[in-house]
Amino acid sequence: MREAFLGLVISIYCCCSAIQRSSATVVLKPSSTTSFEDLPAKFAVDVDETGICGALEIADPADACSALRDGVRSNGTDLIRFALIVRGNCSFEDKIVSAQTAGFGAVIVYDDRERADLVYMMVNPKGITIPAVFVSNEAGQSLKEHAQVGTGECCIYESCVKAGWTVLAISLISLIVIFGLLALALFVPRPWLYWRGRTHHIKHVDDKIVAELPYFTFNSARSSDKYTREVCAICLEDYKDGEILKTLPCQHEFHSGCVESWLKKGGLFCPVCKHDVRTKRACHEMLLRVEAWQYRHQQQQKSPLMTFEPS
Repeated sequence: MREAFLGLVISIYCCCSAIQRSSATVVLKPSSTTSFEDLPAKFAVDVDETGICGALEIADPADACSALRDGVRSNGTDLIRFALIVRGNCSFEDKIVSAQTAGFGAVIVYDDRERADLVYMMVNPKGITIPAVFVSNEAGQSLKEHAQVGTGECCIYESCVKAGWTVLAISLISLIVIFGLLALALFVPRPWLYWRGRTHHIKHVDDKIVAELPYFTFNSARSSDKYTREVCAICLEDYKDGEILKTLPCQHEFHSGCVESWLKKGGLFCPVCKHDVRTKRACHEMLLRVEAWQYRHQQQQKSPLMTFEPS
């Protein structure tokens, strides 16, 4: 469980680290491929799963803060034209609109300075129909170099932001589920077992009740109706005169030592009739019988006709 949790935390950390990145790939024919990290413009047109490829051209003017002077022209191929624009002097939205008006199919804006982090281009999506991404100054210089020689082909692939958020959401949900199941496994059984034990069964007979069970001295000369049996059902030995017998709520009697040992070792029912002594009703009856016997015992101590011996 601990290893799985650590793995999940590491996965979430990796997702959070990569969630702000997507990829733009410059293909230098015939064999060289270079990729750069980028960020898509906020609220602009998204690139589909297959990506978009085109011929890269440097904007004129380079910042695209005014109408592009080159306009729509043929690049000798059927590829979509990408405008490479430097950051600064106007808003990202103005740059994208200028490129779109000039007939470009996508925009790559590169930073005008060396910075550690990329930034999101905040734009108003109204009227914008082409995708746009932001790359670092280093990536922009490399793209600019290849655009000047006219041999570079640029491809913009789907941003990893959506996929990153999806993975992050799944990871967080999984983490919540794991913690929930762990909490259920650790904390729910205890109160449930306590409730079950309190409402359904008593796990053992109280030692005090066992010690205070009604008892009497066996006398074979008395009427046989006095006893339910003349043999202890636990040890299977005949009762002998002078032995102490104890009685359960069901009125079955046993050797005092036998029935105490039976109940304390987990025998929670009468060995003869199987009357369950775990139930609240049985324990209540047992308490009532103990109290009644104690009262009779006190009364009979005043009479010389009956003799009781301590348990």
